[in-house]
Amino acid sequence: VQLQASGGGSVQAGGSLGLSCAASGSTFNINAIGWYRQRPLKMRDRISCISSSGDSTYYHDSAKGRFTVSRDNAENTAYLQMNSLEPEDTAVYYCVVGGIGLCRGQADFRSWGQGTQVTVSS
Repeated sequence: VQLQASGGGSVQAGGSLGLSCAASGSTFNINAIGWYRQRPLKMRDRISCISSSGDSTYYHDSAKGRFTVSRDNAENTAYLQMNSLEPEDTAVYYCVVGGIGLCRGQADFRSWGQGTQVTVSS
């Protein structure tokens, strides 16, 4: 599966951005999709994850109540809607497909997309 993330940009604090992760390949609907981010000088964080069927999700504490993950298996696309953005959300965001362990916090990676930059100014 090859992934193409898009939707990053620059916004002011309190604003919103919607990220998309478009996948090629016929196996998209059997993979979990994770969203990770890497902030400057920080480790890469797992921000959100959605199971293959979409009925199970995970959010990092910093994302709860502000971010929403979803997927459209018919379109081979996953989404991360980010609201009430804060300067601390500034990072490169990556989408990744993985196995069932991905949403359980395991390193069950199968493919990474290129990152998309999100910059939030105060």
